Amino acid sequence: MRPHIKSYVIDVRALGNAYSTKLTPKGDLLKFLQRLYPVETDTPLIRVGPAGDGGYLVPDDLQDIEACFSPGVNEVSGFEKACAEHGMQVFLADHSVDAPATAHPRFHFTKKFVGVTTNDVFMTVDDWVEASLPGSTSDLLLQIDIEGFEYETFLAMSDRLMRRFRVIVAEFHHLDQFWSRPFFGVAARAFEKITQTHRCVHIHPNNCCRLVRCQGLYIPRVCEFTFWRNDRIHAPRFARRFPHPLDADNTANAPLPLPACWVAPG
Repeated sequence: MRPHIKSYVIDVRALGNAYSTKLTPKGDLLKFLQRLYPVETDTPLIRVGPAGDGGYLVPDDLQDIEACFSPGVNEVSGFEKACAEHGMQVFLADHSVDAPATAHPRFHFTKKFVGVTTNDVFMTVDDWVEASLPGSTSDLLLQIDIEGFEYETFLAMSDRLMRRFRVIVAEFHHLDQFWSRPFFGVAARAFEKITQTHRCVHIHPNNCCRLVRCQGLYIPRVCEFTFWRNDRIHAPRFARRFPHPLDADNTANAPLPLPACWVAPG
């Protein structure tokens, strides 16, 4: 357990009947977390976007990425603007707003949500990419923050498209629900799909809410993950610096440490 972590914890018993389903076996959850142990390489992480919410750590490997796809439009678009300044075309999508908060000549907006099908309100990421860059086969970057719909969206993506994303930055929500066995089954498949082609290179807990403790394990409710495609990774070793020097808190709440069960022992 990391120092001072107790002040950030909600015991699952304090949440009442938090899980009305069967609990995920602790061993299954620990085995799953091993797939997500972050690694570091000789390529450093850089911060893209603001020093706060909306900024993320990514490998310094952005050259020649044609476009960033960013579903979920927030009140700020600092990450997307930084990608545009790196020379990428930036495609944004969100049915709940009429336009991004920030304008840029390289921004292209679609008023739709992303999901498992394409209709008047939703579109699959495959259909979105094909409509935006017809015939292209170049490398892309995905930044996704869609409030819990990320699991089904990843499961709906084709393997061919997954291999085009050199870097994936994803905020995953409801992680404390891993203890619910049905939810864990779906969530684990989404992460397993990502880790077929990518490796986790960074995890940053969002300090918008506290950790949940169950059976001696500490699970953040929301985390930002950075994944890097396997063919770009050389000489990986397990990361040891948490938080990373470039990490920044999402909110004015107390900083939230990454629990030890998310990091390789040693």
